[in-house]
Amino acid sequence: MLYLKKVEIYGFKSFADKMELKFDQPVTGIVGPNGCGKSNISDAVRWVLGETSSKSLRGSKMEDVIFSGTSARKALGFAQVQLTLDNTDQTLKDKGEVVTVSRRYYRSGESEYKIDGEIVRARDIRELFMDTGLGSDGYSMVGQGKIDSIISQKNEDRRELFEEAAGISLFRHKRKDATRRLDQAQENLVRLLDILGELESRVEPLRKQSEKAQKFITLSDEKKTLEIGVWVNKINRFTNDLREQEHKIDAANASYDVCEKELKEIEQEIEEIAQKTVSINTQIEQIRAGSQGILESPASCRDIISFYSFVGRGAGDRKHSCFKSKARRVVVASEQVGVVRTLWGC
Repeated sequence: MLYLKKVEIYGFKSFADKMELKFDQPVTGIVGPNGCGKSNISDAVRWVLGETSSKSLRGSKMEDVIFSGTSARKALGFAQVQLTLDNTDQTLKDKGEVVTVSRRYYRSGESEYKIDGEIVRARDIRELFMDTGLGSDGYSMVGQGKIDSIISQKNEDRRELFEEAAGISLFRHKRKDATRRLDQAQENLVRLLDILGELESRVEPLRKQSEKAQKFITLSDEKKTLEIGVWVNKINRFTNDLREQEHKIDAANASYDVCEKELKEIEQEIEEIAQKTVSINTQIEQIRAGSQGILESPASCRDIISFYSFVGRGAGDRKHSCFKSKARRVVVASEQVGVVRTLWGC
């Protein structure tokens, strides 16, 4: 049998300061006037054992269990209750001789449960005290008007109390939980069968699509290979054409160099000819200027020749040949002048 050894309360309802109640005597009674908070102790024990109904704790909401403050003291941010139990006879299996159970609730709505200092779920605490009579709904805690409600309850509701006392409520709870899980599993199974049937109707179209996709992938790979081959062929052809064009450009550059060299030579020759032409023109001008006063016409040249011939006949043979030589030079000069006049249009 479990024995309650100690209760520690802090911030729960009217307990603004930390309070420790020890139950080390065979019989312990808490007495006091109305409104002093006697019922808050039983509410604290029920609350730490997993009570979730704020109505059962005589409040409108769970936040009401936290000390709300007074005109002299400010409100607290959380409420905490811890029970210390004597488990010497191992009523709670797999636990030590002393078991501590605590619960802390914050104004933000977060709850924290601990068994022997380890954080657990509220469900773990309820299952721990099943068949011990110490649960939140156990027969170990009978409040005001509880006996009348037990007597006036229906047989089904009263049966739960007897099952708790008989020690079979844990098994009923486990059976109920197992049944709930089986029903949930059955619902999941039905849902999975529906999904499976729907997916089976999609298998054949998906298989065809998969085959088409596989074929598409294969053809895409072949296309990629062929495209690579085509581009490699084009690159090789373009490379060869580029080399040919480079050879042609080199040959054209060589031909251009030769032509440029020949052009320079021709330009040089033209320049030389131009210089010679200028020199010839200068000579012609000089000849024209020198012969203009003497040889104005062919008749004058003939008169000069006749004059030299007549003078030569009157002189000796030697002077005659000298005059004939001068006459020939005059004739040659006359002919050159005639040629120049013909060229220049004189």
